[in-house]
Amino acid sequence: MALLACPVCKGDLKLNDERTELVCYQDAMAFPIREGIPVMLSAEARTLTTDERLDKR
Repeated sequence: MALLACPVCKGDLKLNDERTELVCYQDAMAFPIREGIPVMLSAEARTLTTDERLDKR
């Protein structure tokens, strides 16, 4: 986890265990983890909702 960074802004990522994804709050993007492998492509990322952006766990 310490080696992973957002591919867009190079910022920190937070693990969201509930949704199995890595979240970048700076870019409001969530990158999926499929079969234990993070998919660090911006085209595969989803945009965070407004509530998710405000809930920085």
